[in-house]
Parts: sequence; C-alpha cells; structure tokens
Amino acid sequence: MTLPCHLLSFLLASALSNNHVRARVLQEIVPGPSSEAFNGAVASESVECSLIGRDLLARGGNAADALVGTTFCVGVIGMYHSGIGGGGFAMLRDANGQYEAVDFREAAGAAASEDMYQGNVKGSVEGGLAVGVPGEVLGLEYIHKKYGSLPWKTVMQGPIRIARQGFKVSSDLVRYIGYAVRGDPHNFLLEDPNWAQDFAPDGQMVQVGDIMTRKRYADTLERIANYGSDIFYTGELAKAMVQHIQQRNGTLALSDFRDYKVLSRPVRNTTYRGKSLYTVGAPASGSITLNILKTMEQYDRADTRDTNLTAHRFVEAMRFGYGSRASLGDPGFVKGVDQFEARLVDASHVRRTKDRISDHHTLPVHDYDPEHVDLPQSHGTSHIVTADKSGMATSLTTTVNLLFGAKIMEPASGIILNNEMNDFSIPGVPNEFGFEPSEANFIRPFKRPLSSVAPVIAAHPDGTLFATVGAAGGSRIISATTLALWHAIEHEMTMKQALLERRVHDQVLPNTLLLEYDFDNRTAAALIDKGHNVTWVQPGLSAVQAIRRLDDASFEAASEPRQRNSAGLSI
Repeated sequence: MTLPCHLLSFLLASALSNNHVRARVLQEIVPGPSSEAFNGAVASESVECSLIGRDLLARGGNAADALVGTTFCVGVIGMYHSGIGGGGFAMLRDANGQYEAVDFREAAGAAASEDMYQGNVKGSVEGGLAVGVPGEVLGLEYIHKKYGSLPWKTVMQGPIRIARQGFKVSSDLVRYIGYAVRGDPHNFLLEDPNWAQDFAPDGQMVQVGDIMTRKRYADTLERIANYGSDIFYTGELAKAMVQHIQQRNGTLALSDFRDYKVLSRPVRNTTYRGKSLYTVGAPASGSITLNILKTMEQYDRADTRDTNLTAHRFVEAMRFGYGSRASLGDPGFVKGVDQFEARLVDASHVRRTKDRISDHHTLPVHDYDPEHVDLPQSHGTSHIVTADKSGMATSLTTTVNLLFGAKIMEPASGIILNNEMNDFSIPGVPNEFGFEPSEANFIRPFKRPLSSVAPVIAAHPDGTLFATVGAAGGSRIISATTLALWHAIEHEMTMKQALLERRVHDQVLPNTLLLEYDFDNRTAAALIDKGHNVTWVQPGLSAVQAIRRLDDASFEAASEPRQRNSAGLSI
C-alpha cells in the first residue's frame, strides 16, 4: 500500500506516541503491492521500524539508508534478539548491479580457546564468557559509508527518537519475554534493577499496549550518531562494556574491540530457473540455500504438479543441504571451505545428490551427513530487506543469539550483549544422538562461529532486480528462505503468497520433519508413508521478509504474516 508523505509522517508520529494508532491496526493497512509504489520498499518485523525506513526513502535516501535506520530501530524494539550488542551479515546490491557480501558477525577474543567451556558449558550461554565482540555498529557504519546517501545523524534520528519517546509494547515482545523467563524461578527482567528500569519501571512487567522507553539506549545511539563507531570500539562505550563483561567472568579485552574488522566475503552465486541468486557464504549458510534450490532444479518443472512427491523431494534436498553444513566454518581458519562451497552448486554434484534421492523412501541419517558430526542449534535473529528505484537492494540478518543474548546489560548504556560464543562447537560434547561436534566450528582466537544466516538477492537474466529475501529463526532460516524463493520462482507466486505457504523444516539432526499445524494432512500422510518422522509445530518458528520488484518497476513488500507487528511498506 502506498501512502502520501504527509500521512506517512503522521503514522510515524502516531506509532511513537500513546494515542489510538495500534501496531496491529497499522499492520492491517499495509497490504500492497501498489502500481504507484515506484520509489522503494522496506520490510521488517516491526511496523514502527519499517515506517522509519520508508520515511528515509521519502526524504530522498536510498536502500542503504533505509536499511541502516530500520536495523538500528529493530534493535530498539526487538531487543530480545537483536541490537548493537550483536552482529550479523548483509547481502548488498548497488545501483549498478554489483554485489557485496558483508560479514559483521561477532568474533571470539584473543583469549578464547577451544576448551574454554570444558566443564562449564553453561558459560557459553550466560555471563561474560559467552560474549563475542559485537559487530553491528561497525557493520552498519561500513554499509552507510560505502552505499548511503543521507547524513549518518539523519539516518539514526528515528531509532533514537523511538528509544527515547517510547514505543507500544507488542504481543510479539510479550511472547518472547515469556519464553525468556519461562522455567526460571528468578525473572531477571523484573528482579534485576538494571533490566527492570526498562522492562518493569513501575514494579510490574510491561504489557501489550504499554509505552516502553529505553532512554539509556537512546543516549548510546545518540553518542554513536555524533561520534561514529570509534566510541563503541575504542572509546567510553568499549571501556564500559569490557569492564562489565570482565566483571561477569568474561575474558574480552579492549584490544579485542579495537582490532575488530568488518569483512567483505566472496559472494556466492548460482542460477535457478533463469534467475541469478547472490548470497553470503561461510561462516554464513547462504550456500546451503543455493544447494537445495540447485538440487530441486534437477527435476522437471512439470513434476511439481504431484504435490506429495514434490514435498518429499524438497525435504530430501533440504536434508542433504543441512548435512553439508558440517563442513562449513570460518574460511579464515578452515581449509578448503571456498572449494567446498563452490562444489555445492556444481552441476555434477547436484545431479549426484538428485540421483541419491529416492522417490519412495527416506535414507539413513548418515547418508545425509557423512561426516557424522553435529552443529549447535542457532537461535533468534532479525531480518530486514530494503530496495529502491535505482535497483539498489539489501538483505540483512542481525542477532544477539539466544533471547536477550548472554542476559547481560551494560548498566550505563543499556546495551544488551550477545552470547554468540554458544554458536561454536565444544570438543568432547556429543549431541543426544552420539554425533561428535564439528571440528570446523571449534573456537579459535578471533574466529567467527558458523551461522544459519542466508540473505539472498535475486536478479532477472538481464541483470535487473527480481527480489531480496531473508529470514529470522535460527536453524530454520535456511529452510524458510529457500521455501520463499522456491515458491516465488518455481510456482510464480507473489511474495505475499509465498510467505503464506505452510513451512517445512528438516535439518537431519534431530531426525525430525517439522510441519506447521495447518500443513496439508494428505501431504503429511504421504510424507509419513515415505519414512519421514513428522512433528507438528505452531507457526511462527521462522520469520521471512521479502521485497519483489514487479514488471512495471513497482515494489511488492511482504513481511512475515506469522508476526503480528511485522510490516512490509512500499512508497
């Protein structure tokens, strides 16, 4: 849906104040696409943040400006799984159709070692030892400096205003708060004064519809707006974070923050049904999405009319794809990763994979995962996509890992710190199936842990933008992103239709196929007959954001329908 700029400004102001415009209502008035939406689009998990991104486009900013403003905002409102205490990856396309894969993933410090959690596995989950060097601030600054057009301070004003003036507590936030404290006799959000200042300012936990502020975090964002990333990596914010981390048994030093670098990774790409796909490779998992799609491309397009058989083939391709992840790791530390990723989309390799898939039954688990190794489950993330009329497009995933990261908030700044060290594999700790941890993902100083993130930008054969897609949802990111692209390209669905389709997920370990509750029962029965171990799950375990550029050059912005506060907006 396209709205005039004056109405856009009104909605943005309303979303930030305590009047009668509610997030759920705002979401419902953004159906799109519109033939008038030629300037650009934004999609994120938060209507307030998508409005900020679209406002930046309305001011003459580009897709990079919209991405940076929206991402900083999502860290304010979706602090339970993202923010400047975390990191991530971005796939970028400039106006000339050139691509860049940006890695701002958290990194281990100089004192880290592969046996640092021996006898203390919980130390990788909570406390200072779980924290990796955050990369989001430097990553967003890198993207803005290279691709943005509006001033840095301008791009950050919306997130600062929302943090200071407040935002309406959504049902999404309340639900994740419930998950974070469930089973814990001590509600840290309520009982710890440091957290309660934001989450229980009057002695009671915030509820749906309340106005929540994060004034310390607003001040922090304002410092970053004024002084850039230096204040975060070498200045007063770095010193405060390091001191707090070390007080909580962590080993990160000021030098770890000072030496952190944003990396430009090789772009992984392939074609699928004529569309060119571009993604971020290891330590992200975009190559796995490409591998699954290339395997499916080996089948005749007409075969998709057999829904039950096609579903089985897709799940089997997914299982082979996930089985390949065990060989991935940070290419700066693991030999042969570049060659392995190239092989994942090689024609002969995907043909062999297709030939190994039986149309009649599943295979033993070790056939999909020949290395017989396990990877840690990855967790919560946020995804943002943007595009503009020049052809620039972005797809970014950011995270603090588990809900509220390491459950550490630096008191003065309000920064919630990640527990990304939990994404490394721990030697000598096999999983419940007896599979050993992946050596490719063992901890090393300065190494970055393997991630499920798979941001993708797709182009038409003539090089013009087709779509930008990505997902949140930990280990389910790969399956959700792949499904959205598959439906949009293979079945020629709109992005909104693709996101509404029921999702499947099978990562080999555990040997379980997850189906959303309202998945087709007949297809589910056919999958069970072929040997799939089906478990039914509630919708909402992954969240996809997508933008498609239509043939008339207008934009379709599609946001996750399973999240009540998400919004895809075009202008």
